[in-house]
Amino acid sequence: MTLTELKYIVAVAREKHFGKAAEACFVSQPTLSVAIKKLEDELEVKLFERSANEVSVTPLGEEIVRQAQSVLEQAASIKEIAKRGKDPLAGPLKLGVIYTIGPYLLPDLVRQAIARTPQMPLMLQENFTVKLLEMLRTGEIDCAVMAEPFPDTGLALAGLYDEPFMAAVPNTHAFATRETITAQELKSETMLLLGTGHCFRDHVLEVCPEFARFSSDAEGIRKSFEGSSLETIKHMVAAGMGITLVPRLSVPKDALDPKPKRRRDDQAFVRYIPFDGDPPMRRVVLAWRRSFTRYEAIAALRNAIYACELPGVKRLS
Repeated sequence: MTLTELKYIVAVAREKHFGKAAEACFVSQPTLSVAIKKLEDELEVKLFERSANEVSVTPLGEEIVRQAQSVLEQAASIKEIAKRGKDPLAGPLKLGVIYTIGPYLLPDLVRQAIARTPQMPLMLQENFTVKLLEMLRTGEIDCAVMAEPFPDTGLALAGLYDEPFMAAVPNTHAFATRETITAQELKSETMLLLGTGHCFRDHVLEVCPEFARFSSDAEGIRKSFEGSSLETIKHMVAAGMGITLVPRLSVPKDALDPKPKRRRDDQAFVRYIPFDGDPPMRRVVLAWRRSFTRYEAIAALRNAIYACELPGVKRLS
């Protein structure tokens, strides 16, 4: 067996689809299928049950896939040890970021990283929390910026910042003239939510848990709508479809100015309102495998993040 074959079976187990797994591994589906069949023949076991609509892992296959993940992680560690012996800051750092952080942190972070550690380019991957956790386990990425909470997977964690939420409402809404707002006042409004899989959706539902039931019944169509990204939802707010919550870093810089400049885009029709008292917030952390040996690279990345502007958040040391 080869490490490549182990990588293929881990990908199929994750994607539950041969075509998607092949795409994730940057090979053709026949190439991946032949390699997996070869491994199954060598081991004399069946790793996957194939049906018309889905691929499932056999009970024995699940155990083999877990061991394959461990082998891939250990193999990646060998390369990292060799790199660290030369220069821990030399070579790319594979960084994962969740969708509701990436667009607002990465522009400044990339500039800071280029200025501070040009020999360590960031290879970036945006994805859902659950997918980033899987990629961390398999060594596909080195570290990830995510929002708590998420399942305890034995990863090393470093707190980065606490980020408050703000309400985003149409500028024609009755709340638009308010200086602050409360979570109780949101409960009678039409709430715009991110789709299933986004952890920020869960954060919003923690503030307004009554909206959780609207995603599964017909009545809910009148009370909540879903968008694929925060920016899409902001456009829906601008169109007057409802209100939403957004993390502080996603608020445009000039949106909170006392005398904002005249804008011509949809954001001119959105008003951002802070919460009264202690606002709901999320904790953003940096996570990496405990076996990852480029400690200096993690420290350099944290320093680059701390050097970012990060308006309105509470930095954690």
